[in-house]
Amino acid sequence: MINNYFTNAVNIAKDICKRKLDNGDTAVDATMGNGNDTLFLSELVGYSGRVYAFDIQQTALKNTYEKISKNGSLEYVKLINDSHENMDMYINDKVKLVVFNLGYLPKGDHSITTTADTTLLGLKKALDLIEANGVVILVVYCGHEEGSREKNVLEDYIKNLSQITYNVVKLCFANQVNSPPMLIIIEKR
Repeated sequence: MINNYFTNAVNIAKDICKRKLDNGDTAVDATMGNGNDTLFLSELVGYSGRVYAFDIQQTALKNTYEKISKNGSLEYVKLINDSHENMDMYINDKVKLVVFNLGYLPKGDHSITTTADTTLLGLKKALDLIEANGVVILVVYCGHEEGSREKNVLEDYIKNLSQITYNVVKLCFANQVNSPPMLIIIEKR
C-alpha cells in the first residue's frame, strides 16, 4: 500500500515510467543530469532494452557514466553529449517513453539551464519518435526565470496538440510552496 501518493512530480513521473516500460523497450532520458533517471530507465528496460540519454554538460556525462557503469548497464545505455533538441540525429527507432527533467543540473552551475526554445524543439522531436501508446513526460521546474519561460511556452504548445492523436495531462501542486514543478504527460494514441 502506498501512502501519500501525490507527494511530488518526480515520484508520479517514475510511477508512470514503471507502468509504461517493459523489459526490451527503448526509452530516452532527454536531460540526464546526475544520471538518476538514466539509471532508473535502464533498470526498467533491462538488458534487452535500450536507453538513450542526453546532456550538454560534461559533468552530467561523467556523473551518469559512473552511476551506469557501477550498475553494469553500459552495454544498452548510450550517453550522448548533445542537446535533446538533436535526439532525432541519434535515434532511428520508435521509442516507448521520453522523460525530460528540466531546469539545471542539481549541485551544478545554476546559470546553465534547459531553455524554452531547445526544449520545445526536443519535445516536438520526442513526439515524432514515440510509438503508439508511448509517453513523453516533462517535469517542469518553473522557480527560476528560464524555467518560468519554459513553462509558459510548453503550456501554449500542449494545449494545441490534437486530441485525436494525443492525451495530454498537466498536473500542478496547488498548495505547495516555492514553485513546485509542474508535470506534463503526453500519451500518443
